[in-house]
Amino acid sequence: MTRLPPALQPLWPAAKIAHRAASRTMGRVTRALPVDAAHAVPHAATTTSRETARVEPEHVRVHRSGDGESVVRDLPVGSPRAMRFWGEVRRLEVPERFVLDVDDGRLVGDYAATITPGGRLDLQTSPYFRIRGWQEHPVYLRTRLPEPVALDGTTVSLASQASGRNYYHSIMDTLPRWGVLQEAMPGVRPDHVVVSHLTTWDRQLMAMTGLDELPLVEPVKHLSVRAERLLVPCLNNQSTLAPRWITQWLRTSLPPKDVRGRPRRLYVTRGAAPRTRRFVREAELMRLLAPLGFERLDPGAVSVQEQIDHFAAAEVVVAPHGAGLVNLTFAPEGVRVLELFAPRYLNPGYWAITDNIADSVYRYLVADPVEPDRPESRMLNVQDDIDLDPRAVLAAVEELLAA
Repeated sequence: MTRLPPALQPLWPAAKIAHRAASRTMGRVTRALPVDAAHAVPHAATTTSRETARVEPEHVRVHRSGDGESVVRDLPVGSPRAMRFWGEVRRLEVPERFVLDVDDGRLVGDYAATITPGGRLDLQTSPYFRIRGWQEHPVYLRTRLPEPVALDGTTVSLASQASGRNYYHSIMDTLPRWGVLQEAMPGVRPDHVVVSHLTTWDRQLMAMTGLDELPLVEPVKHLSVRAERLLVPCLNNQSTLAPRWITQWLRTSLPPKDVRGRPRRLYVTRGAAPRTRRFVREAELMRLLAPLGFERLDPGAVSVQEQIDHFAAAEVVVAPHGAGLVNLTFAPEGVRVLELFAPRYLNPGYWAITDNIADSVYRYLVADPVEPDRPESRMLNVQDDIDLDPRAVLAAVEELLAA
């Protein structure tokens, strides 16, 4: 959605409904087209990888790596209180961790749809934003699949619906899948890895995890590969509610290197460009926060490692909602966080990450006009700027410091 021009972003809910409807409608046609097997869209789907392995046992296996999770979080404190939104996201059910193993498997599109030799879409490893069933997957907007490129040996897919689009998803979706593979199949060294690696932050993450030493394949729109052996680790953060194992794995795998001299109190900026979820009166707010020891950090202006180091040193973080807050993953135990929201777009991702850190304290502040009964499913005006009275933010910060 954030790729839409600002003027069109209010149309997002209607556009998403139309996109899902088009996939359903076109799928009925594209699945029936007389296309050869190499180019035909999946004729059917399975909703879980266990079911995929059961239906095609001669080609598909599942390697289990870890238990599922069941989490019920305490409701966060903030203004306004008693918002319906938070009650709807406090429960998290995470399935077991696993790697799907497919002989002669297929990957298609920048969303990296997993397709079996039997022509089935494995939906569990091929999620897509807010679809309500496999018939709505955008693979069915294609009349035929692109000509496949054969990859010998073992290919691992770390790509997903958000590949290369957002720093949050690179940290929370892509990298943990590499952790699942290491956990389930230690010692496996793939011949190819399908993963986004062209953005500045992705290149740095590849180097930090050693993935840059392997042959990498970028998941582009018309990607079509046929792998001799395809390994697809599960994606456990589809709800963006931060399973605890992901936070723990990232804190171990991407440790800080140098926290000396870093500020203990951070204000994380979104910059000054309109319609970017910036804090409108930032200069005035910083005049109030500076005497309390806060320093301004622009995550996009420093390296990934420097972002990790800054957050690892921070005892207090104040910020408008934005992808840079995924670095809260690396914050110390006892960190205190105040997240600022525009009135029509809330997101629970950084509350969830903060909740995974021992002894942490999280607060939120939503700008007017507030919608206390706003359901979690209503995603509107994602890029709206945040216009809060800086004095109200200061009061919330002082309350946070005293908590």
